[in-house]
Amino acid sequence: MAGPAFRAAAVRVRVPATSANLGPGFDAFGLALGLYDDVVVRVADSGLSVDIAGEGADNLARDERHLVVRSMRAAFERLGGQPRGLEVVCANRIPHGRGLGSSSAAICAGIVAARAVTIGGNSALDDDALLDLASEIEGHPDNVAACLRGNFTVAWTAEDGAHTIVLDPSDRVVPVVFVPATEVLTATARGLLPKTVPLSDAAVNAGRAALLVEALTRRPELLLTATEDRLHQDYRASAMPDSAALVAALRAQGVPAVISGAGPTVLALSDEAGADKVLGLAGPEFAANRLELDRTGACVLPLDV
Repeated sequence: MAGPAFRAAAVRVRVPATSANLGPGFDAFGLALGLYDDVVVRVADSGLSVDIAGEGADNLARDERHLVVRSMRAAFERLGGQPRGLEVVCANRIPHGRGLGSSSAAICAGIVAARAVTIGGNSALDDDALLDLASEIEGHPDNVAACLRGNFTVAWTAEDGAHTIVLDPSDRVVPVVFVPATEVLTATARGLLPKTVPLSDAAVNAGRAALLVEALTRRPELLLTATEDRLHQDYRASAMPDSAALVAALRAQGVPAVISGAGPTVLALSDEAGADKVLGLAGPEFAANRLELDRTGACVLPLDV
């Protein structure tokens, strides 16, 4: 049986940073942020070439171990076969190991690029199959759902694979991220979580997660209450004490703040009037940046944009 045919022209894929959990929505909620990695891919006659600029340029593998390449290979298998060669150029802006979805961005960039360079790829690997594959590679769907679809996502895994619903966050929400210089591995952060939690804490989180859907989409004035968490942030504080202290300080001043994903980045959900003030609340350990909400998710762009 003949394998797939591939486009001769290069494709460019842009993928957003993401923040998962958002406080109480552990392993379920994701928010797409206006900070992007770009990947350009061209099918070549032979071999593999990987070029990296920006984040990770000094330490990421430039061979089959690169996560973008591994993700492309997985997608090509679903699409029916591998190309003879690949040229991959990565422009990375999403910080690595900071809880802003850099691995999910690499996975999504790879599978979207593989689909885009495959003739008939959209039919062979539709959006639902793309989400399922990304979740399989990542191990959970929260970040990859937001990266692929943009906006605010609620994701879950069932017997038939990964699923998500996409909600529009309120235009009044202004994300501010506080990125420290130090990394925390997701595996390290997950290793600090207990096997069981008090029923009262689980009940609070269930209620806050439900409230967060309303707060983030329609009533941002409820975000401080809605972002309260008792399932994971306190247990992980020992791995990121400066971040935990910043979250506590921001919340004490009425700013809805959480650990972004597995940390150590802190995410504040401000508004237009307060964003500049919130930016000034970071200590010297953090680089503070105001971001836009990403409304598009992973997309294929013209090469000259």
